[in-house]
Amino acid sequence: MTSEPTRCGHCGQANRVPAAAAGTPRCGKCHQPLPWIADAGDSTFGAIAEAAKIPVIVDLWAPWCGPCRMVSPALEQLARDLAGQVKLVKVNVDVSPQISQRFEAQAIPTLLVLRRGRVIARQTGAAPLPALRAWVENALATDAP
Repeated sequence: MTSEPTRCGHCGQANRVPAAAAGTPRCGKCHQPLPWIADAGDSTFGAIAEAAKIPVIVDLWAPWCGPCRMVSPALEQLARDLAGQVKLVKVNVDVSPQISQRFEAQAIPTLLVLRRGRVIARQTGAAPLPALRAWVENALATDAP
């Protein structure tokens, strides 16, 4: 899976960020952490989300879902703000029903925070960026490694 170039928020350099990697992505020019945003499906979720060395925010969404479209930019901003600390993995439940069944998603968007493949926080429904930031930071603080 190839990725769209990700611009470094520090120096503006375009970088390719893989969906799955052993470490965390850094800018090839200035070496600052890059936001890590990837799509995953039923067959790739393990390698992309569960194998990540850093906490993963999972967005279970669908293209027809208005609240999903509203929360997506806030989640992407959060991934940029917390570059190097979290990875955002987006799962389209229409094409990857096994993931939504596995996590018992009754409504979308359903948001999860995973650490080492284990759910440490869960939220259903869209929320503004400040509320999402507080939710993620609280999850990370209460489940420190």
